[in-house]
Amino acid sequence: MNGIFITTELEGSVAARIRAVQERHDPKLARELPPHLTLVGSSGTGSISPDTPVAELRKAVEPVARAARPLTLTFRAPLRFIGREIVVLPLDPHGELRGLHDALQGALRAAGIRYETARWPFTPHCTLNFYATVTPESLRVLLAVSEPEPWVMHTLLVYHTRDGVPPKRLFSARLGV
Repeated sequence: MNGIFITTELEGSVAARIRAVQERHDPKLARELPPHLTLVGSSGTGSISPDTPVAELRKAVEPVARAARPLTLTFRAPLRFIGREIVVLPLDPHGELRGLHDALQGALRAAGIRYETARWPFTPHCTLNFYATVTPESLRVLLAVSEPEPWVMHTLLVYHTRDGVPPKRLFSARLGV
């Protein structure tokens, strides 16, 4: 994989609890990035072309961030993606979160910034397990994770990700600022 992604990182006690689950069940995932939600680069909108100049990305992303307000979000019950080892805490794919995703996608398109076609519809989530093989026992534990505490998304983070290399943060953009 070689692409640019727009994410947001969880913070506080919610992030700490999810990180503990990741460390227990998928240490490789836990080492890559803090618990996060991908807004562009996965579902709904594929990864942004890695040769996109950072200045062009800023011009597209920062106005969207300024126009948005921080979002209070709550995870739903965990689920396993069909036919995959991936277990996630999903979020409602509609409402303000969907509006932010669509605004980012529209800004990229309007700026002529290339991105891959997504393989799946917009399914916002925080991944609990990605690399590790799911056993019946680990699946039972992962699907029992409950994270009802709301959390606030207030910053977009733009990363360049390449296989075998730690992700590189290109810039951040605060919502509503």
